[in-house]
Amino acid sequence: MGRVMLVKYGFLLLVISFWFLSNNILGQQQDGDDNEDDDSAVYIVTLKEPPIVHLFEEQELKQIRHQHKKSKFTPKLKPRNNSRKRHGKSKIPSIAQSHDSFLRKTLKGEKYIKLYSYHYLINGFALFVSSQQAEKLSMRREVANIVLDYSVRTATTYTPQFMGLPQGAWVKEGGFEIAGEGIVIGFIDTGIDPNHPSFNDNDSKRSYPIPKHFSGVCEVTPDFPSGSCNKKLIGARHFAQSAVTRGIFNSSEDYASPFDGDGHGTHTASVAAGNHGVPVIVSNHNFGYASGIAPRAFISVYKALYKSFGGFAADVVAAIDQAAQDGVDILSLSITPNRKPPGVATFFNPIDMALLSAVKAGIFVVQAAGNTGPAPKSMSSFSPWIFTVGASSHDRVYSNSLILGNNVTIPGIGFAISTDDEKMYKMISAFHALNKSTSVDKDIYVGECQDYENYDQDLVSGNLLICSYSARFVLGISTIKQALDVAKKLSAIGVVFYIDPYVLGFEINPTPMDMPGIIIPSVEDSKTLLKYYNSSLQRDGTTKEIVSFGAVASIGGGLNANFSNRAPKVMYYSARGPDPEDNSFNDADILKPNLVAPGNSIWGAWSSVSTDYTEFEGEKFAMMSGTSMAAPHVAGVAALIKQTFPQFTPSQIASALSTTALLNDNKGGPIMAQRSYSNPDQSLYTATPFDMGSGFVNATAALDPGLVFDTSFGDYMSFLCGINGSDPVVFNYTGFRCSANNITISGFDLNLPSITVSTLSGTQIFQRSMRNIAGNETYNVGWSPPYGVTMKVSPTQFSIAMGETQVLSVTLTATKNSSSSSFGRLGLFGNTGHIVNIPITVIAKIASS
Repeated sequence: MGRVMLVKYGFLLLVISFWFLSNNILGQQQDGDDNEDDDSAVYIVTLKEPPIVHLFEEQELKQIRHQHKKSKFTPKLKPRNNSRKRHGKSKIPSIAQSHDSFLRKTLKGEKYIKLYSYHYLINGFALFVSSQQAEKLSMRREVANIVLDYSVRTATTYTPQFMGLPQGAWVKEGGFEIAGEGIVIGFIDTGIDPNHPSFNDNDSKRSYPIPKHFSGVCEVTPDFPSGSCNKKLIGARHFAQSAVTRGIFNSSEDYASPFDGDGHGTHTASVAAGNHGVPVIVSNHNFGYASGIAPRAFISVYKALYKSFGGFAADVVAAIDQAAQDGVDILSLSITPNRKPPGVATFFNPIDMALLSAVKAGIFVVQAAGNTGPAPKSMSSFSPWIFTVGASSHDRVYSNSLILGNNVTIPGIGFAISTDDEKMYKMISAFHALNKSTSVDKDIYVGECQDYENYDQDLVSGNLLICSYSARFVLGISTIKQALDVAKKLSAIGVVFYIDPYVLGFEINPTPMDMPGIIIPSVEDSKTLLKYYNSSLQRDGTTKEIVSFGAVASIGGGLNANFSNRAPKVMYYSARGPDPEDNSFNDADILKPNLVAPGNSIWGAWSSVSTDYTEFEGEKFAMMSGTSMAAPHVAGVAALIKQTFPQFTPSQIASALSTTALLNDNKGGPIMAQRSYSNPDQSLYTATPFDMGSGFVNATAALDPGLVFDTSFGDYMSFLCGINGSDPVVFNYTGFRCSANNITISGFDLNLPSITVSTLSGTQIFQRSMRNIAGNETYNVGWSPPYGVTMKVSPTQFSIAMGETQVLSVTLTATKNSSSSSFGRLGLFGNTGHIVNIPITVIAKIASS
């Protein structure tokens, strides 16, 4: 599939199909896993006993993670690691043994397969059993929850400069040579190509330090031999037991190892933490030098997605659990559901709940927003403890052009050389270059230029061949590479691809071409080309056969980048808010996305064995688009923040990112958003918080936020317990009873750097607490209220010393009845230069009678 970036329908996104029906799915069959005689399937079982993370308070976990020497807690938290000597009795093996004992007693004498024991973030296991066995397990008092496993599938040379890192954040960190040093970023993806120069550990005069808080290991397999890891790539594992149990794992394509057979995982890892100054050479053209956002950060990969089948949630949860045990600081995921999770709230699903435990353990979690925009409520990342990133453009564009003989210039794309200067070449359509044995009746796809034997070389030789770019290119049935090979065999000067009008909703990125060529991605421009071409044909007056081809053109070439574009803008495919709270699309009082970052046309490292994109086959770099590319940009910036502020909690990192975000583009105007996937740049409007969250990531300012907001695990639990009907579900996932804690809060009461109210009825007061991490400062408070709402803030000015806390009270009053969203903003302006931006969103408004 994918010779282009499939952004409208989930391009390059690790999409999770939520098949489970909360607690009522037992006994149902799973497509592809069952037959009439055997309904066995993989189930994820959680037990009522809390996992290791929930045995400790947040502060204790924080101390444990940052202590470089043994503590009294170490034996209980020591990860299982077969390559290291284990000191003391470990809590984790005993949990696995207790799982085994429980299963032997419950399913005595019956056949079953235990895939994983989950130890750290959730207490449970993944199990391959029949529906009757699952029912038997569900009746045991020790069991809290059982859900069916669900399927998953896979979804920078310049962006550091566009984000201002060389003159800003990197300078603050002491230069790119140490940017991100000491921080471990974990990637749950398709693995990694360890031989890529973006992951060498010898590219700097500085040797990498030993991350004492990290205990992960590197698997050794024939595909991932000893020495694959180094001082930069310090952890690598793969998780595929669910797929293996189902009998669908193909070791020849999928690699039973951390090695990346797809390319996606290699790409995302390089965007966040790839080495600085790696030359990007594609199709023998040099496109500059690549760098990750945090080039000195450590990388640990947890492969849970595979080329041929995607993956399964049981494997993803195991990967998350292991990453947390290993001690990663940042976790980057491009995983979202392709439908809203059923149940009382979208937040209650195995992956989000495992990530909640990871956040409690001090891990900052970044997730892609999804590529289902631009429709409202298309957001695919829901939970307030997860930092959700949408995709924006940057100002670098590789421009190609087709200059027609009638002096009309048509813009296009394609990494290609130009035709000879000042020379025009005759154009001939593939449909008009057929040999006598070929006709459209015999092959309706001849316009795609995929079979050399269909064409008359005498007609094509020395001319520009016009080919149709249809949906078959999107599906990977037809390829640019094949069309170019056909053109070269026919001795064509170059190739011109016009877009089929049915190819809508896809972002077609520049494609490497080893001869003059161009893709015209606009339907209207394609019509202009064809109109000129057809009007220039000379036909016999009697037979109507073509006797002369009069249309001529030249190709400008697309190897040189243009940096004058207005940017950033929110891409049409980037998923939008409001954040759906449940499967009925009721709105949550949570702002999503949190931020936007570069996600369109991103160069990144590529796997040496990837064949999924023929245009980049055998190349070391590839250009990709999607929110999957935006998320690792923010993971890299988070590493810089964590390096600067080692004691920051995940919510404080999120606060630093959000409150410092940019609201204006590089031209000084407001950030714009694409409204539609058809001619997206002709339907721009001013981006709202539901398009861009707090704004565009500002790496330099995020390293000096001034004030920070903090939200605790207890706050998240109070929020979850405040959801109607959530008590049993909260207990099922966490082992905590809401009834044991009488404190419940709404989403808008969470101490987030935003205020989102799904329904404002009359007057409501919201409070936010901020701590000063900078020097003594005096702040003036300014605001603009949402339409149909009056707004008061107290205090309007305050002075605050380092380490002190200030509470702001925001009073919102609905003055008009309205069901449409309106947006405002709260700004805090410090006298030493700090600016804190807080977006305010009100959806439904009910005025007091």
